[in-house]
Amino acid sequence: MAKRFEQNTGPSQRQQRVAELVRHALAEVLSRGDVQDDVLTKHVITIPEVRMSPDLKLATAYVMPLGGKDEDAVIKALDKHKKVLRQEVARRVNLKFAPDLRFRRDESFDEAARIDALLRTEKVQRDTAKPAPDDDNDE
Repeated sequence: MAKRFEQNTGPSQRQQRVAELVRHALAEVLSRGDVQDDVLTKHVITIPEVRMSPDLKLATAYVMPLGGKDEDAVIKALDKHKKVLRQEVARRVNLKFAPDLRFRRDESFDEAARIDALLRTEKVQRDTAKPAPDDDNDE
């Protein structure tokens, strides 16, 4: 009997597809203002990524308010209305079980800014600059 070797290669296509459906559903709910909350109505919230657990019962949504202001307040407000958001996602996405929602701060913008700052340093600029043409090639 042959053993099946599993490699940890990341999320399956199904996980990715369901994550994208959940992301779109959350974005629609938040953009339409279906959740009545002062903090959520004051901010435009982006959801760049949602990750699903392998059993599709937990969705981790990475969120960032536009401009990066009041991140903690926005995440607390989303956690406070988790039940309503879960019901709205369940209504929009046809799954056997409505996934539990978890909200996390999206750190990809910070990481991109850090990499951009590194690329702008003098050392990197010097290393990536085109070399001056050599006049010593006449030998």
